[in-house]
Amino acid sequence: MIQNITRARQSTTAIDRLYITMRHMFHRGNYRPTGHSGKMIQDLLLQLNPEIYGTMADQEKVELNGLLYVLDRLPDGITETPYINFTSNEGVDFTKFKPIIPPKRRRVCYRVDEDQMNIEVTRGRSEIYDTMTHLTFLYNESDKIRAKSFHKQTQKPNRVWGKIEQIALSESKLSVKDRDIALMHLSTILGRSYNETQIAYKYFSTETDKDKFFKIIYWMGKTSQEDLLGIKRREIMFSPILRERIGHHIVGEKWANTIKKALVEQNLIHRPLHIISANMHSVSNMLYAFDALEKNFSTSEEFDLYKALSSSKSKSLRETVQNYSHKNGLTFIPDSSGTNIDVQIIDLENVKLKNTAFSDVKASSGDVILVMDYAFGEQAFESMDELLKPYKTKSSSIMMNVASVSIMGKAGILCGKKGDIMIPTSHIVEGPTDNYVIKNEFKTEDFKGNRLGVFEGPMVTVLGTSLQNKDVLEYFKNSSWKAIGLEMEGGHYQKAIQIASQIRHHISPDVKVMYAYYASDNPLETGSTLASGGLGLTGVKPTYLITKMILKKILNA
Repeated sequence: MIQNITRARQSTTAIDRLYITMRHMFHRGNYRPTGHSGKMIQDLLLQLNPEIYGTMADQEKVELNGLLYVLDRLPDGITETPYINFTSNEGVDFTKFKPIIPPKRRRVCYRVDEDQMNIEVTRGRSEIYDTMTHLTFLYNESDKIRAKSFHKQTQKPNRVWGKIEQIALSESKLSVKDRDIALMHLSTILGRSYNETQIAYKYFSTETDKDKFFKIIYWMGKTSQEDLLGIKRREIMFSPILRERIGHHIVGEKWANTIKKALVEQNLIHRPLHIISANMHSVSNMLYAFDALEKNFSTSEEFDLYKALSSSKSKSLRETVQNYSHKNGLTFIPDSSGTNIDVQIIDLENVKLKNTAFSDVKASSGDVILVMDYAFGEQAFESMDELLKPYKTKSSSIMMNVASVSIMGKAGILCGKKGDIMIPTSHIVEGPTDNYVIKNEFKTEDFKGNRLGVFEGPMVTVLGTSLQNKDVLEYFKNSSWKAIGLEMEGGHYQKAIQIASQIRHHISPDVKVMYAYYASDNPLETGSTLASGGLGLTGVKPTYLITKMILKKILNA
């Protein structure tokens, strides 16, 4: 036990040092991944050996699951560009540069030329540190590929690398036989089995580029080799405007004022307001789907309909519900500020509850629901802090009539399995001593009887999910903290709520708070980390159970 605690403390120290180093690099304005500071970040990440990055520390194997996870969150073409420039929104959207949006992370990026990628940061420091960590992992794996592809003494390419280069630069498609031979060669470079290599190949294959995986691996090795030889040294830069703006709530203030202006224009600003941080589909589907699709509500068929709406093949069904909701009390406000947080405003006076799970509510409420899309890490404080402030115009200052704030999110679980539900009693913020006790309106009993595990207790708001390892997480779980899970936003949301209610008196101290999370992964379980894949349709039931409970408490208040 003493050894475990020691390892946990060493890992915690490594996380702290990582963030201090990354903050220093950000304020300095640039660094080279192979320079002194870059190597320090890499060494600390290797010391941590986070669960999400699997076999990162094994120099003989390229970590494929971690690579899939990282490249889904970085812009297409990132492996080809040795120069990465982090910027704020600096007017590039008015140029002819084509935006590149990563598949699983809503951030705008631009390929400036063959050597440079610009990544716009509008979601705060968490986004910067998250991306820097992913890039460090990517460069670490690139160096492994280079080491396996070039002779150490002469730095000349070996025979296998020549085959990969030929495929990557060729425009012709591979035959089935040639592809199998190429995959065999690639598995040698990656230090992985043929089967593992084939799975990764299929993951990256697209209709227009079946052999994309060969190009990814080729460019990873090539940029690493050119860095080593001093031809094009990899460099990460941070624009002066980004360094000047970060932490000043410029984007969050613009976002919040757009929402408040819409509430004023619709004469909803003085009505009781219920804020829900969630996705952009579950609340609207629960309130509108059965009427929109002309189906009679049935408890036995309820979740089947929600699963159908969540399927990638149900675009027309979703559009039908969306169009109906816009005619019956829902206003959609797409983000134009750069927060990447879309918003729905729902006037409950215009919602028919008879054909929903809430038909027992006697009359439609005059309250208003504001659904905001997920924030990212520290951005949760900026967005909620600005949203809860009074709306100030040249002639007046209008207090927000907030009745409740509900937070539904995905989180890693430490004591259950994917799909289970977690009810936090407090948030422990990793790093600083900003810990928050929550008077949560949700209790374990609210979710019993649904064949899902339900856990109640403290949750850790981590600095980054990509930095957590078993030693740290087991310490939070097994020590007197008795943490049930980890997430990135809860403590930041609660900080904003407590400041608004108890210090600034922007909202009533009696505002009801509801927090509930469903487990997207278990980082302590091999094969259940975020890098092993998402929940898919398994996440539908816990998502809608939590949504249902939030709406039930709002409507029955």
